[in-house]
Amino acid sequence: MRSGGDLTTLPRRAGGYLKDCVRVDTRTLAVFRVFVGLLILGDLFARSRNFEFFYSEAGVLPRDLAVRMSAENAFSFFHATTDSTLLLALFVVHALVAIQLILGYKTRIATLLAFLFVVSLDHHNPLVTSYADVLFRLLLFWAIFLPLGERWSVDAVLSDRPPRESFVGIASAMILCQMVYMYVVNAYHKAQSELWTGGEATPLVMGLDDMTYLLAPVVREFPTLLQYGGLTWYYMLWASPLLILLAGRLRVPFLLMFVGGHASFAMTVRIGAFAYVALAGLLLFVQTPVWEDAIRLADRVGLDRAALSARLSGAVAVARRFPNVRLNSDRARWAKATLYIFAVVLVALSMTLLAVAPFLHDGGAIDNEGVVAATEDEVDDVASAFAVSQPEWSVFAPHPRTTDRYYVFPARTADGELIDVYNDRELTYDRPHDELQRQYGTYRERFYMNSVRRGGFDNDVAPQLAEYLCRTYEADHGVELTHVNMYAVSEDITLETISDHDERDREAELIYTHGCGDNEPEEFAPPDF
Repeated sequence: MRSGGDLTTLPRRAGGYLKDCVRVDTRTLAVFRVFVGLLILGDLFARSRNFEFFYSEAGVLPRDLAVRMSAENAFSFFHATTDSTLLLALFVVHALVAIQLILGYKTRIATLLAFLFVVSLDHHNPLVTSYADVLFRLLLFWAIFLPLGERWSVDAVLSDRPPRESFVGIASAMILCQMVYMYVVNAYHKAQSELWTGGEATPLVMGLDDMTYLLAPVVREFPTLLQYGGLTWYYMLWASPLLILLAGRLRVPFLLMFVGGHASFAMTVRIGAFAYVALAGLLLFVQTPVWEDAIRLADRVGLDRAALSARLSGAVAVARRFPNVRLNSDRARWAKATLYIFAVVLVALSMTLLAVAPFLHDGGAIDNEGVVAATEDEVDDVASAFAVSQPEWSVFAPHPRTTDRYYVFPARTADGELIDVYNDRELTYDRPHDELQRQYGTYRERFYMNSVRRGGFDNDVAPQLAEYLCRTYEADHGVELTHVNMYAVSEDITLETISDHDERDREAELIYTHGCGDNEPEEFAPPDF
């Protein structure tokens, strides 16, 4: 009898432990909700700086081109109009939704709307997006199914029940697995390069002047330390499943290592919001014992929690004034719960199918491959339309870029003068800045210029930019252009030239030639380097 009991107890304990591993404290969810809302507001502020250039019909990506560059049937509120005033109004509505999410009022609706607006904005200009945007969309998607408004929210004040301490379910497991999946897949890609497995990748990345800033010039002077740091990060990626498998306080030291890694990226590499989005995802791994320890520490240092609660009473009073419109019937609650469970299960199965379909095709585990392919295509179409497809997660992988890059756009004026219209200077192929990241007004401009360079003569991205320059340069500078060329100048980075860009080999690559108006295109060849 004892052995039989042991056989049933072990699986039950293992199941219970795994449930605890994917359990999320509702205070953590509240902080995550506020963090996500602030990230949306910060992103909107940053994007608004380039509103006309990137998002209006008069810019470099009018709606028709944006639709062609996006996935088929891509969802976007912004594709409904080309009027700049209405597009700005959608920006404002997007910001209001973010504020609603921060306040936690009708939180599930706010999360859904925030997700749809984020998807819409990314589809409105897919040329400026990055892995940060992909991760943010996926985290927001899974957050729709989490009780983000359970605590520290208007919803919590208006609720007629005490808040749950924690939440565990398919959605909590999926959002945590999303982070781990990203890390493990990235580790797999990095394993294909000797630069990562040998430790040379990180020093070379720190040598990229076009995407490093702040502390990068300092830390690149310590290449050996960077090598050890890069190797540590590489092995941390492989060990990332421990973020889930370690529960409670055991998780904290390992979690802090990942937090430190992303914090170091934020201070050295200008890759947009990736570090902050990843920190938002890592925040979800903070469990109840950590909050309990924080409360004990606050009591020990003399923090008066009663006084703090009294100060917050005014906010609670304001929250009680919000309309409390709810569906209270048993049938409505049953329908809501059923729809929620159905949606989570359906999406989880869809994501699983997308992940295993290549193996089913190759291994023949399912005889009717046509059915599998058709189902996979249907799921992929829906996932692409709402931008929730899993990418390759090949961040700096498999081989990190070892070339610095800057752009020179030689252009001829109506007076016959040659100038560099991209950097607004006399024509020269010298570096526009010692710190090349300064050539971009915002980090999204670098992503856009990568799209221009990759498109070249093969799509309408470069021609649209060239025509935009022809159209606006005269209005801005009083000088008419007749021809525009686009060149990308590359500098090879070696371990010996990480800090000495004057010793690097340079090469100019022609991207596109354009004739303004009725002028035929003409190339202005750069000098030999």
